[in-house]
Amino acid sequence: MLITTPVGSREAVTAARWPVPEERRTVTVLFADIVGSTGLVERLDPEDVRALQQAYFGTVAAVLRRWHGVVEKYVGDAVMALFGAHDSDGFDAYRGVRAGLEIQAALDRRLPAGTRLRVRVGVATGEVLVDLAGTRDGGHGAASGAVITTAARLQEYAPPGGVVVCAATRRAVAGLVEQRPLAAMAVAGKAQPLDVWRVTGVARSRPARHHGPLVGRRRELATAGEEIARAVRERRPRWISLVGPAGSGRSRMLHELVRAVSMVDGVPVRWCVAHCPPFPDGELAPLADLVRAVAGLRDTHPPETVRRRLATALDGLLPAARRGAAADALAEFLAAPSDAGAAARGAEVCREVLLGLAAGQPVVVAVDDLDRAAPALNRFLHRLFATASERGLPLAVVATHGPGWADLLPGAAGRRRRVPLPALGSVDTGRLLRHLLDRAGRPTAPAAALLPLVGGSPAVAAAYATTPDAGGEPGGVPEPVRRLVDAWLARLDDERRAVLMAAAARGGDVPAATVDRMLGWPAGRAERVLRALVDAGLLRRTATGGYAVAEPAVARVAAHRLPRAVRAEFTRRLPDAGTVGAVRPAVRGPAGGVTTGRAPCPAGVGHRSGGGARPAPVPGADIPTPGAPATECPVAGVAPAVGAAAGVPAGGGAARGGRRTVAVAAEGRDGAVGRPAGASGGAPAARSISPGLPTVRPGGKRAGRPVRARPGVFPGLHDALPGGPPPESAGRVGPVGGRAPTDGPPHPRRAQWGRPAAAIGRAGRSLVTGRPVLAA
Repeated sequence: MLITTPVGSREAVTAARWPVPEERRTVTVLFADIVGSTGLVERLDPEDVRALQQAYFGTVAAVLRRWHGVVEKYVGDAVMALFGAHDSDGFDAYRGVRAGLEIQAALDRRLPAGTRLRVRVGVATGEVLVDLAGTRDGGHGAASGAVITTAARLQEYAPPGGVVVCAATRRAVAGLVEQRPLAAMAVAGKAQPLDVWRVTGVARSRPARHHGPLVGRRRELATAGEEIARAVRERRPRWISLVGPAGSGRSRMLHELVRAVSMVDGVPVRWCVAHCPPFPDGELAPLADLVRAVAGLRDTHPPETVRRRLATALDGLLPAARRGAAADALAEFLAAPSDAGAAARGAEVCREVLLGLAAGQPVVVAVDDLDRAAPALNRFLHRLFATASERGLPLAVVATHGPGWADLLPGAAGRRRRVPLPALGSVDTGRLLRHLLDRAGRPTAPAAALLPLVGGSPAVAAAYATTPDAGGEPGGVPEPVRRLVDAWLARLDDERRAVLMAAAARGGDVPAATVDRMLGWPAGRAERVLRALVDAGLLRRTATGGYAVAEPAVARVAAHRLPRAVRAEFTRRLPDAGTVGAVRPAVRGPAGGVTTGRAPCPAGVGHRSGGGARPAPVPGADIPTPGAPATECPVAGVAPAVGAAAGVPAGGGAARGGRRTVAVAAEGRDGAVGRPAGASGGAPAARSISPGLPTVRPGGKRAGRPVRARPGVFPGLHDALPGGPPPESAGRVGPVGGRAPTDGPPHPRRAQWGRPAAAIGRAGRSLVTGRPVLAA
C-alpha cells in the first residue's frame, strides 16, 4: 500500500521541537509514473538507462520546483510531490494540476533523441499530518494521510499522457482548467467508487457570471462611478482602484461598475476589460483577451478570420499605412502570448488602439486582479495613463487588487482614487445570506446562525450558503473558506502561528499567561507576540484584558490544525482548564439550523451596515440555533433581540460594566432594514442614501421623510432583494447613466480592515481578514 511512513516518533512533543512540530493541513498530492518502464529498461544498455533516468527525474523535479511543489519521495520510477505542505497561496491544487500538465510536455522536449516516454499523473487533495521540519525536497515521510494513497491510485487509473484528478481537486480548480468526467474508479478499502475527472488543458480566463441584486455596496459603486464621470467631463484621465482582500467582491464590483456606467452625460462609454488569472501564460497574456474583446474575436476563430477582423477593428484608429503591420503584430500576439517578442510588439499596438478609441469616445480600461499580473502589465497601464494625460483624452483606468499591493503611479497626484471595500455590516450580511440560501434552494432560517461565521465577507457567505453540511468539512469550514485561511496562515512565521493556534484552541478570553503555559514559554514571552497579532488585526483585546481570535473562520481552521498530541500537551500544561480541543465542527440543528455541542451562545454582530466592525463571537463559542430561547453567553453576555423578518441576530461585544441588549429593526413592507440600536463604532441612527428609501431609526422607527442623498451618490441605486422595493428602470441614472446593478455568486475576495497599505510595507495583508499580516 503506497502510503508515506513517518520517520521518527510522533509522540515527542518536546520543548526542543516546540512550539508546533506538526500540523494538520489540506494539501494537494501529485503522483507521476512512467508507462511501461520495465519493458523500456529491458531493451536499453545500462548506461542508456542511467542517462534516461537522469533526464526524466531532472525534468520532473524542475517542473515541480517551478510550480512550488516539494518532492517528497521517489518510488521506483514514480515521483510524489506535495503542494501546500510548506507554503500555501490558495491555489495549491491548481499548481499541482498545472505541474502535471507541464510534465507531459517537458519530457517530450528534454529527453534524449529517439526516446519517448509516456507518463501517468494523478492529483488528489485532502487532509494530512505534516512534519514541518520535513517539508523540503527529499523530506521522506513529511506527510501522512489517506489522500496520498488516493493520488497513487489515481495515477494508476490515468491514461498514458493524461492527468487525472479527484473530486476535491476538481472543485478547487473549477473554471481554471478544462475537465471531462471519466468512469468512476473502484478503490480497495473504500465503500463507494471515486468520481474521477481528466484534465485536458488550461481554461481561458473568463469573467464570473453575476445574477441577482447587489447588496451593501451602493456608496462604493457611486464613488467609483463619479470618478469615471470626472475623467470624462474634465478630459483628464483618472486611476480608480477597487481595493479589498480576497472575498470582498472586487470582481463583482467591477462587473456592476461596467453595467452602471454605460454612458456619461448621454455619451456612450467604451469599456475594455482584462482579467488576470493565477499564473498566466505570459506576462502580457491578459491583454490578449482584451484585444479579442475589442475585435470581437473568439479562441476558436481560424487565423484568416482573426486577421480580417483585426484589420476591420483598426480601421479609423491607425493610419492606413500602419494597419497591415499592426494587424499582423496583434495576430502574432494572440497566437503566442507567452512569446516575449510577440507580446512586446502586440502590447505597443494595443496601446495605440486604446488611445485611438479614447480620441473618439470615452474609454475605461479595467484590469481585474491586477496584483496577480506581472510587472510588465502594470508598466503598460502606467504608460497608457501617462500618454492619455498628455493628450487630454477622456480615459479612466480601473484596477482591482488587494490592500497589501501598492501601485506607485508617477505623475497622478490628485487624479488617483482608492475605493476600499469594507466588510459588510450585520444587516447587509444577513440579507445577503438569506438571498444566497434562497437561491441555493435551502431554507433561510439558518441565516441567523451563519451570520457570526461570515464576518461580513461575501465570499464566505456564499461558501456557507452553498455548503449544506459544513460540519463534515475539516474544522467545520467549507472548502473555499479553508483555502483562503490556509493562504493567510502561511504568511505567519512559526512563533506567531503557534500563538494564534494556541489562542484558538483555548477559545474565549485567553490571558497572555495562559498562552505562555500552553507553549511552555517563560513568563511574558507571549505578550509581545499577542500584541503584535492585535496590531495586525488577527486577535482582539477582550474586556478583561485577555485576547481572542478576531475571525471565527480563522479560529476554526487554526484550532483544527493542531494534532491530538499537541492538544494533549496543552491539557497537561493547563490541568485546571479541562480538556483543550479544537473548535467543534458545526452540525445540523433543529429547523435547519447550525449548532455545536454546548448551549447556544447568542453573541452576535452589532455594527452598522457597511461598517467594518469585528464580529463578537469567539472560537469555541457556539452558534445560536434559530428559534432557540435566549441563553446566557459565557463570552459576551448579550441577550438576543432579533427582528424575525431581518433574520439577523442581535449582537454586541463584551461591554464594560455590564451587559446590553441590542435591538434590530425588522424589515418593513418596503424592504428597508434598520441598523442595530446601540451598536458600537457608529452613530445611533441609520441614514438613507437613496431617494425613495426611508430613513430607519433605532428600534425600528422610520423617519417621516427620506433623507436627501449626499452629493456624488447615484440616485436610484439600492439593494433590491425579494420582498423589497422594485428595481429602478434601466437607463440613465442621474448625470452618469447605466443599467441597474445585479448580483450573483460573489467572487472569492474579502473585505478590507486595518491600516493603510503604506503602513505595513512588505508584510502584506490577510487574504481572509484584510488586516495587515506580519512578515514571516
